[in-house]
Amino acid sequence: MTLEPETVEDTRRLESGMTRSEIVALFQRRQEAWEDLDAKTLSADYTDASVIESPSAGQHTGRDAEKALGAMFDAFLDLTMTVDDLVIDGDVVVAILSFEGTHMRPLLGFEPTGKRFHLSAAFIHRLKDRKIIHERRIYDFTGLLVQIGVLKAKPA
Repeated sequence: MTLEPETVEDTRRLESGMTRSEIVALFQRRQEAWEDLDAKTLSADYTDASVIESPSAGQHTGRDAEKALGAMFDAFLDLTMTVDDLVIDGDVVVAILSFEGTHMRPLLGFEPTGKRFHLSAAFIHRLKDRKIIHERRIYDFTGLLVQIGVLKAKPA
């Protein structure tokens, strides 16, 4: 999905201090940073006090975002993220995403397996003062570990 600003400009400023078009532009820039595996640029969109809830990194603050993202980017050097849909409701943005990559380096103490994964996710963002103040990531981390071969699953 290509993120495009609306053809009719919504000039109404929200609590985030942004218009809808500016929010779309923020998420376009974030998608480019994901493509570049640029943890520093992505983490700059959070305040130090932002709360990030992640199945793989647990709950952490914005000041720890670069480290948490960097660990994933280091383990999956070919990681790709695609925005399947972006839903904007005021200062809340839900990104429906697809990830895939290959486990090439250690992840959380697990040695690389060389196996690929594909994962769907939803990231829910709350914006304020032109920054992400809360992000909740929803995805099947256990399924990821099974796909890359570091966790075994019994057939049902």
